[in-house]
Amino acid sequence: MNNAAIEARIASLQGRIETVLDRALSLPDAATARLRDAMRYSALGGGKRLRPVLVYTTGSALGASLEALDAPAAAVELIHVYSLIHDDLPAMDDDDLRRGRPTCHRAFDEPTALLAGDALQAHAFEVLSQSAAGGITPDVRLAMIRVLAEAIGTSGMAGGQAIDLESVGREIDLTALEDMHRRKTGALIRASVLLGAIAAGVGAGERYAALARYGAEIGLAFQIQDDILDVEGNAEQLGKTPGADAAHGKPTFPSRVGLAEARRLALAAQDRAIAALAPLAPLDEPEMLRELAHYVVRRAH
Repeated sequence: MNNAAIEARIASLQGRIETVLDRALSLPDAATARLRDAMRYSALGGGKRLRPVLVYTTGSALGASLEALDAPAAAVELIHVYSLIHDDLPAMDDDDLRRGRPTCHRAFDEPTALLAGDALQAHAFEVLSQSAAGGITPDVRLAMIRVLAEAIGTSGMAGGQAIDLESVGREIDLTALEDMHRRKTGALIRASVLLGAIAAGVGAGERYAALARYGAEIGLAFQIQDDILDVEGNAEQLGKTPGADAAHGKPTFPSRVGLAEARRLALAAQDRAIAALAPLAPLDEPEMLRELAHYVVRRAH
């Protein structure tokens, strides 16, 4: 695939998940209109949609239909959006800008933002548990729920955020920094890949293990690149306030090893991700998975 074809494929999947999310968030309860509006404001406000793109790309490569992948793709993005809302709150990262717009607590208020995040997390599991499109069986739904729950708990996203908060103003070694990033950001990206695999009926064996390694490594590469962009990016490109990590005294790869070494480590994680795809070589879309590994490192936002 050439770059134009890859960009077109990503754009197509981004458009698809936007439609799926819009439908999933068409909640009719008039009594909670403000809460619903806050949920829709945050979830439908654009973004890279990397996690659902990974669900679609992985699942498609393994033979799943896009219809079967809609629910896990929506669920993982709803979880991601909930985490962004909570990360932006004054009690956490205290950010005013997200995706080029005021953060949820600025556009609405802090209590509404807190509830919007809670509701999005709950709704993600509701969406995932109810879908039977594309022949998804109850056992497959349960396996996907387990993978997603593990990715956002103490061994994943929440645990990583806790380590992040505890590390403010402290120097931590490179091993601890990598562990934090693999949990805080990498776990949900890894889960996105595995949700696509499970939806396609791949729940164990060499391909599943290879995809787990692939997801873990691009998750790490993604977060290292985020750290780099926090130093080098600008608000217009990023859609959020740059320099926030340094302002809060957070440990990052650039602050720990410098920008040049951080770039090298991001590329090394990218290369490990691509190498992990060897067992998928006979499939139709390994090239798209390889290109996504490149994409997370070369992106400018």
